[in-house]
Amino acid sequence: MKPRFLADADLNHAIVRGLTRREPTVDFRSAHRPTSLKGMQDRDVLALAAREERILVSHDFRTMPRHFREFVTDHVSPGVFLVAQGSPVGSTVEELLLIWAASDQSEWENQLTYLPL
Repeated sequence: MKPRFLADADLNHAIVRGLTRREPTVDFRSAHRPTSLKGMQDRDVLALAAREERILVSHDFRTMPRHFREFVTDHVSPGVFLVAQGSPVGSTVEELLLIWAASDQSEWENQLTYLPL
């Protein structure tokens, strides 16, 4: 199965727009639809991503790695991609597009991956 993504509330929305414009068939749910993730605790966001079988994409280098490690001790996660805040949007879009095109969702299970690779 192709990777499916969920944007964390802190993710630059230009990344979501850029990827879905570049490849309309990518399944990348915004953090603002249908309900906002803003204000949700990391563990709750990770649980939502797991329920929806989506890889979480976030800029949260400060707290997400710790919460992810705790979460995977007793849950299965589709994975988390942490994108450096200063990464160019175009490069991030291309990297996510390559991941989407060349990998299977299961390859990222319980993996915390820092982008750029």
